[in-house]
Amino acid sequence: MRKRLKPTPKFKSEAEERVFWESPENDSTEYVDWDLAKLATYPRLKPSTETISIRMPEDVLNTIRDHARRLDVPYQSLIKLWCAEKVAELARGPVAARRLRK
Repeated sequence: MRKRLKPTPKFKSEAEERVFWESPENDSTEYVDWDLAKLATYPRLKPSTETISIRMPEDVLNTIRDHARRLDVPYQSLIKLWCAEKVAELARGPVAARRLRK
């Protein structure tokens, strides 16, 4: 006989749902019968990244590669991380960006 599942709560936002499922006291097996789960495929899903080509001075790239090696991460990932951090800084506005530099 199958275990009786709890009804999945209704959430006001995605953030509220994320907090619920990340909480250690909320076990998804109490809400979902994973034995019935099937692998989903999305053949028409477009990749969320775009390949670009960027020219960079060799000494700058070598410095990035050295730093990435010390951090034990791929240098392309490090470049993406640094770009994302800069974009987030710029999105906070010029006042916040100036405060961060001090």
